[in-house]
Amino acid sequence: MQDRQNWDWTPGRRIVGDFDKWRPAYEYMEEPHVSADGEKIAAIVKTGPEEFSVCVNGQPWESHFEKAWSLGFTQENCPVALVSDTAMWTVAVDGVTWNNWYEFVWNPIFSTKGSSITAAAQSELKYFALTDDIPWENSFLALTCLIATPDGKNIAAVVQDKRFAEADIDNFQQGCFTVAVNGNAWDTHYVNVWDLDFSGDGSQVAAEVRTSLYDYTIAVNGKTWDKQYSCVWAPRFHPSDGSVSAPVKLAGGWSLARNGEVIWNRRYFQLWHHIYSPDGNSIAAVTAPEFGRWTIAEDDQPWNLRFNELATDPVYSPGGDRIACVGKSGGKWYIAADDTIWDTPNDMAWQPVFSPDGSHVAAKAERDGRYTIVVDGRPVDEVFAAVMQPVFSPDGRRLLVKGILPESAGGQYCRHVFEVDALAP
Repeated sequence: MQDRQNWDWTPGRRIVGDFDKWRPAYEYMEEPHVSADGEKIAAIVKTGPEEFSVCVNGQPWESHFEKAWSLGFTQENCPVALVSDTAMWTVAVDGVTWNNWYEFVWNPIFSTKGSSITAAAQSELKYFALTDDIPWENSFLALTCLIATPDGKNIAAVVQDKRFAEADIDNFQQGCFTVAVNGNAWDTHYVNVWDLDFSGDGSQVAAEVRTSLYDYTIAVNGKTWDKQYSCVWAPRFHPSDGSVSAPVKLAGGWSLARNGEVIWNRRYFQLWHHIYSPDGNSIAAVTAPEFGRWTIAEDDQPWNLRFNELATDPVYSPGGDRIACVGKSGGKWYIAADDTIWDTPNDMAWQPVFSPDGSHVAAKAERDGRYTIVVDGRPVDEVFAAVMQPVFSPDGRRLLVKGILPESAGGQYCRHVFEVDALAP
């Protein structure tokens, strides 16, 4: 978990790096990535012919590689990238590579509790996961949908452990896919498996499974629900009681089921992306009560507002008493909170974030090729060439905005701390 208490919350703008002046020093530079606390900005750079590295706050790593990609930061604000040398791949943490190298590495996952790093890897046509450079003992014919618990101690993925030829329809329909947890595969097999979720204690895994060409259901630790459906979406565990819910398609439309029993009475043209409130007492989901009309429903009660293209990225406030989302209508993106759409249309908008007490909502938005942060419907008085998701201080009184100024304003990367009360309408 990010230790936001010890971040610099001094109000005002502070220049961290002169990002725009890096460019002439390198033949090629990718998009920037910023640490959670805003103190570091990094980008993958080309330092020579077929030679790449990572530049952090203007200083390149001492190590160089044939290729680098998938740059990110750990919860401790340490830069990490996947790197290649002599046609082999591994993970580099602040420029220092892991000891083991693989034919390919992808999908890095940073733990949110602790400092673990998990990734998928492939060697000799076998696929597996590894955490902190320790690979699974067992490997598989394919691996997708990698997930990890917040502490990084438990890892799960969809795997193929039965071989079938490209045209071998019979074996495919018998089921060649399953779930592996910490390298150990379930005994049961399915035609397809997608969208995994861990229980809060990490002891259970739920998956969306296809049991035949026409039947879908949810499996938990290898045991499927008793009922089959014409389609299902991603399962989610209740935050505390261990039950599993998932959107399911019935004869009259979509609804929500828990442990195989339908718990919402309404039928929707679509229902997905469901989330639990922090205490688990409520469930919100993206729904289409009418064909082509999208909104949020909480506990089977749809909002009054409608988007005519999509609704997405619902999020609960920490107290569970508010919900915000992003929606699109008429080619423009909007932010909505508590069944109210903010007035200003955007060319793009991202998932909102709540202040710790839930009284304020902030979101990243793009307008006319420039980026800004919108707070409670009002944009901050600053635009950027690039901006990251905003972060509230632990007491909710201040907002950290991390962005690169436009070239006309110097092109520098800065972290700007705003007083929230001065931003709210």
